[in-house]
Amino acid sequence: MSHDESVSSNSRRIALSIKQPWATLVVFGIKSIEIRKWGTTRRGLIYIHTGRDPDPRDEGWSLVPDHLREFTEYRRGIIGRAHLVECQCYDTQEKFALDQEHHRNRPEWFQPPKMHGLVLSGGEPVPFESCAGNLRFFSIPVQVME
Repeated sequence: MSHDESVSSNSRRIALSIKQPWATLVVFGIKSIEIRKWGTTRRGLIYIHTGRDPDPRDEGWSLVPDHLREFTEYRRGIIGRAHLVECQCYDTQEKFALDQEHHRNRPEWFQPPKMHGLVLSGGEPVPFESCAGNLRFFSIPVQVME
């Protein structure tokens, strides 16, 4: 069992840090697959955290509608939640490209030997709460979610 699987989602609230603008795109359902180099068996409700540094790539920023621009300014905190429903494995650039409309990355962004797509649904914003993040799944401090 990997470290990110060892915390029961029933006893703690779990979050995943995603760079802006991708975090906003997930929360508002514009992006439904988050790409990672690692897979997971975790399923269920997760909170969406945004990190300190935004992703400078234009392909993300070009997808943000004007009415969500202000939302992308949130950094280092919880901004929403979504349901993690599946984890897909991409072992070729061709397979990765087939889901481009869901993960929103260019096909050449694929990195062998494989990448994983965390399939998310039902994204929704929550009131912003500042907290530090982590590179994998992490527990949200109780005081943040109260």
